[in-house]
Amino acid sequence: MKKLKNEAALFKEAFHAGVKYAEGRGVVEFEPNDSASEKLLYIYRLLVYDKVIQPLPEDQVAEKTLRHKLAIWYSRQLPKDHPLLK
Repeated sequence: MKKLKNEAALFKEAFHAGVKYAEGRGVVEFEPNDSASEKLLYIYRLLVYDKVIQPLPEDQVAEKTLRHKLAIWYSRQLPKDHPLLK
């Protein structure tokens, strides 16, 4: 797994976009006391269910790999000249 440039910042933005996506679909309403790990797993499963991203093998589903997967997903939605991609 090759680390992306600005992966932490990309993940942070991807996480917010994922929460908006899930709540916009009307399938979930996250509570303030929901853990970030639970939200991350839910967002990942929803994106896989909607066939937006490819699923990982179950033995590779961990917080680190999910963070990376969401960062990649978000980076592909950004324009080529976006500051986070430089």
